[in-house]
Amino acid sequence: MVKVALDPAMYHAELSVADELRKAADLGYEYLELSPRADWFFWHRYPKADDAMVAEVKKAVQETGVKIASLVPVFNWSAPDEQERQAQVRNWKRLLQLADGLEVPVIITELSGDPNQPLRSEHAFYHSMEELTPVFERYGLRLDIEAHPYDFSERNADAVQIVRGLNQPWINYCFCVPHAFHLSDGAGDTRAMIEYARPKLTHIHVADCYNHRAGVGNRYIVNPPGVDARVHQHNEIGHGDVDWDQTFGALRDAGFDGIAAICVFGWEEDADAIHRRMLDRVTSELGGQPGGRS
Repeated sequence: MVKVALDPAMYHAELSVADELRKAADLGYEYLELSPRADWFFWHRYPKADDAMVAEVKKAVQETGVKIASLVPVFNWSAPDEQERQAQVRNWKRLLQLADGLEVPVIITELSGDPNQPLRSEHAFYHSMEELTPVFERYGLRLDIEAHPYDFSERNADAVQIVRGLNQPWINYCFCVPHAFHLSDGAGDTRAMIEYARPKLTHIHVADCYNHRAGVGNRYIVNPPGVDARVHQHNEIGHGDVDWDQTFGALRDAGFDGIAAICVFGWEEDADAIHRRMLDRVTSELGGQPGGRS
């Protein structure tokens, strides 16, 4: 059965993690996917949560019945600079302690690194994995990895190959639908990408986005022209260029039964309604009951 999880990013500014669990329950979700927030773990910084915060969240899990399905740290473990890489491995080790304390079974993360130094970044990534593999295995954690815009690898096939190269059954792939056009340089053939990832596909991120290559490259206007940046969105389904009939059909054909995290960002003024609509759509397409109850 697919686990439909709420990424509570649009509530981070106002709610504690314990209150985000309560919010998830109110919205009908059974699972939460905890994304970066400054008081717990933030992009590339050492995690700040302590034992008291872990205890507070575990109490909220018991009270609400909402489980934390996964944590989403982003640490630059693929940094070409060795001192930075070592610091990020240190961050990882603390994050894995927190996951163990929270009894969270899955970590979802990005390749990170530098797209302008892809080979050095790939070397650094595998070096970090050599150091961290015993820690993941000690805690019995699963690791799902995605390619993010501006990572050292930004294409679906290459990222899947990197994950398969680790040759571990507990390391798998996350297909992030709102990155579909970056993962394919504008092609957006989600069926082909899902089929390629299928042997390692255990996780998806669900949101819509526009194709940055559409309109002769003018779907977005970024100044100055040619700036070294990536632009994408995480919109509600229907507010973008993703072919959702194709995407959900490919997931069903692949027998997908992993974590489907709803990750819409930037629409805080309508967050509750968006998350309810997204939950109903995903459960109707991939299984479970409307409202997230199976």
